[in-house]
Amino acid sequence: MLGSVIGETLPLALGIAISPVTIIAAILMLLSSNALRTGPGFLIGWILGVAIAVTAFVLLAGLLTTQGDSDGANVPRAIVQLLLAALFLLLAVRQWRGRPKPGEGPALPKWMAAIDGFTFKRAFGLGLLLSVLNPKNLLIAASAGVTIGDAGIAALPASIATGVFVLCATATVWVPVSAFGVASQQLRGPLDALHRWLVRENNVVMTVLMAFMAALMVGKAIASL
Repeated sequence: MLGSVIGETLPLALGIAISPVTIIAAILMLLSSNALRTGPGFLIGWILGVAIAVTAFVLLAGLLTTQGDSDGANVPRAIVQLLLAALFLLLAVRQWRGRPKPGEGPALPKWMAAIDGFTFKRAFGLGLLLSVLNPKNLLIAASAGVTIGDAGIAALPASIATGVFVLCATATVWVPVSAFGVASQQLRGPLDALHRWLVRENNVVMTVLMAFMAALMVGKAIASL
C-alpha cells in the first residue's frame, strides 16, 4: 500500500519541482555575493513550506473521506479531483495568455532584482512564501494530501509517504544548493545558462506543466469512480 501511495504522489511532486520561478530564485541566490547564506536559507524555507502545506492537506483529507460504494467508488474524492483539474486548467490558460508577445522580454517579479542583497532571514522568508502562497503549489499539495490522507494507511506510512513527496518536490532546489557548496566555481556557468533558459521559457514550461497536472487529476477522478 505504501509503495502505491508513493507512486501516485511522485508525478504530483514533479509539479512542484518543475517551478521555474522558484528555480530561478534559487539560482540567483547561488550566483549572488551572499550565496553561502542565502542559498541554505532559501532551501530551508522552501522545504519547510512544502512540508507544512502537504501535511496540512494530509490531515484535512480525513474530513473528505467517506465510505466508498460497494464497487469501491468514491464520489466525493472524484469531485474534489475534478475541481482540482479545472483549477489546474485555468492556471494553464492563464500562463499561456500571459506569455510575452513577439519582441517583448519576459516579465519577472520585481523582488528578483533585490536578491543580491538578501540575508539568510530574507531568503528563508522568500522560500517559505513561495511554497505556501503559490496557488499552483497549494493545488498540488492539496492533490498529494488527499491522495495520502485518503489511502487508509497508518500514521507512520503516511509520514513516510509525505516525507518522500517533500524530498522529491524540493529536489530542484536542494540538489543545486548542495552541489554548489561543493563545486561552486564549476557550477556558475551551467547555472547561469539554466537561469537564462528558464527566464525565456517560463510561461511555456508552466503551461505544459499545468495542462499535464489537469490531465493527471482527471485520470485520478475517473479511477475514483
